[in-house]
Amino acid sequence: MKKLVLLSFLFAALQTNAQSLIGGDNILKTNLSADALKNYNLTFEKNILPFVSLSISYRTMPKSNIPLKAIAKNFIKSSDINFDNFKIGNNAITFESRFYLGIQKMSGFYIAPYARFANFDLTVPLAYTYTPNIAGIGLSPITKTANLEGTIRSQSVGVYVGIQQQLLTKLVLDIWIIGGHYGSSNGKLEFVAPEKLPTEAQAALQKNLNEIQANPLKIKATVNSTGAIADMTGPWAGIRGAGITLGLRF
Repeated sequence: MKKLVLLSFLFAALQTNAQSLIGGDNILKTNLSADALKNYNLTFEKNILPFVSLSISYRTMPKSNIPLKAIAKNFIKSSDINFDNFKIGNNAITFESRFYLGIQKMSGFYIAPYARFANFDLTVPLAYTYTPNIAGIGLSPITKTANLEGTIRSQSVGVYVGIQQQLLTKLVLDIWIIGGHYGSSNGKLEFVAPEKLPTEAQAALQKNLNEIQANPLKIKATVNSTGAIADMTGPWAGIRGAGITLGLRF
């Protein structure tokens, strides 16, 4: 009988110790790989069932020169865009659920479906060249830049897989392995001309806008004497993965 009581106390002590090592039901974390690209983010994850959690995350990147210029050039085909002065900023909110396959809450391999709503603020410098048409006067071609500014909004859903492990009593390591999302987008970029655009300038700017390829987005551009408007619609897709996240459990 004494041995049974002793074993019961020992089992209870081990359970209490295990719970203290596992930590609380909440984790606050940030993705270090995104932070390195000035894409600052914060995620709050909460355990709701033994192997299920819900989370909400917010990210923001101040508007600055595009960090991955080579990728942008592959996505946007135009020899008239100055990618050195191309600027982008973004903010997004993501709602996520996780289904863990481990033996502890919010720990081990997981599958995570999510929904994301994002805004991308852009400044796209587009060069255009025209020759003024003035009767009897031979003029040289003029090259100017139209800075198109505006926002693209996207809504998408997706799923990814990863693994989360307890490093210390309060420290958590979360590694995003691979996944992706798909949805829709729409937006508008505008250029307000500092002075009235002559007919030749309008034609040159319209031509360069029409030649931009940003598949799968569809661009419908309109140019007049006061500037230009480019409306964009189409599907939206992205890859999520290769993320290293550290969190504090409480």
